[in-house]
Amino acid sequence: MSEPMPTPKGQTRPPPLDLAACEALMRGGSKSFFAASSLLPHHVRMPSVALYAFCRVADDAIDEHGDDPLAMDKLYARLDAIYAGEPGEIIEDRAMAMVVHRYALPRELPDALLEGFAWDAAGRHYETLDDLHHYCARVAGSVGAMMAVIMGVRDHHAFARACELGNAMQLTNIARDVGEDARNGRLYLPRQWLREVGIDPEQWLQRPVFNDALGQVIGKLLLEADALYQRGSTGIAHLPRDCRGAILAAATIYAEIGRIVSDRSMDSVNERAVVGNARKLTLLCLAKARAQLPQRCDTSEALPAIAFLVKACQQRPRRAPGNGEARNFDERCEWVIDLFERLSTPGRQL
Repeated sequence: MSEPMPTPKGQTRPPPLDLAACEALMRGGSKSFFAASSLLPHHVRMPSVALYAFCRVADDAIDEHGDDPLAMDKLYARLDAIYAGEPGEIIEDRAMAMVVHRYALPRELPDALLEGFAWDAAGRHYETLDDLHHYCARVAGSVGAMMAVIMGVRDHHAFARACELGNAMQLTNIARDVGEDARNGRLYLPRQWLREVGIDPEQWLQRPVFNDALGQVIGKLLLEADALYQRGSTGIAHLPRDCRGAILAAATIYAEIGRIVSDRSMDSVNERAVVGNARKLTLLCLAKARAQLPQRCDTSEALPAIAFLVKACQQRPRRAPGNGEARNFDERCEWVIDLFERLSTPGRQL
C-alpha cells in the first residue's frame, strides 16, 4: 500500500509561478484537454494542470533523448525525488510533488506511465488488441486513474471506468495519427489485424500509404474506442457534480476526433483530423448539460490490462483533508469564453 509522501519544504500546493508555467505548457500542448479542463472547479483544475505538465515533459524527454540509454533512468530518478519530497528546481517536478503529497498519489500510477514511455523508446511491437490495451493502460489509463484520485473517487468500478476512458482516448489518438506515427517509424495498430487484411506491417512502414484494407483496421480500432467511451462515460456518475461536465467534455471531444476520421473514410495517413474551436465550444456546452443526468455506472469488471491500476487506486490511503476553493458555474463560463478567445488565433489546431 502506498504511504503518505513528505511535503516539499512544508508546502501544500504548487507555487503560483509553477502553476502558471504548467498551464502555459498545457495550453500549447493538448488543446482538447485544456478546453475540457476549463470546466473543472479551481481546486481540481490546478492539480490536473500540474499532472498534465509532468506527463508532458516526461514524454518529451523520451521523444527528444530516447537514444540516450540513461534517459529512462533519469526520469525514474526524478520521480524518486518527487516522492521523497525533494523535486529540485524543475518547475513541473515541483508542481507534481505537490499533487503526489496532497492526494497520496499511488507510485504505481506514474511508474506505469514511465513504463509506457520506456516501451516507446524501445520500439515495442503490439501484435494483438490486448497487447495494445496494455500499452494504452500505461500511457493513458494511468492518467485517467490519477485524475480520478485527484477528484476523490473511491469506488473501484469508477476507477475502472476512468482507466477505460483513458484507453479509449489513446485508441483515438492512435487512429488519428497513423500516418504521422508511420513517418516517425512507429506503428501502433495491432499487427495481427494488419496481416489479416493482407498488409505486411514492416513493408507498410517502409512506404505508408492509405488503402481500403488499412481503413478496415482503423475503423475496427475506432469501434473498440467507441465501446470504451460508452462504458467508461458511465463512471461519471461517481464523480463530484462539479467535475462531471469537464470529464464528459474531454471524452466527447476525443470521440469527435474519431468521428472525423470516420467521415474521411478512415484516411488518417494523408490528413490529421482536427476538431474546430466552434465545434469544441458546442461539445463543451452539450457535455455540461448531459453531465447533469449521468447514466448509472457500469459495474462490469475492468479490462484485464487496467486491473493493476484499479488495484493500486483501491489500496491508497485516504488523502488529507483539502481546503481547495470551489468556483461557481458563472466563473467557469468566463473561463470557457476566455479560452476560446485565446484559441481564436488563425492556424491553431487540436
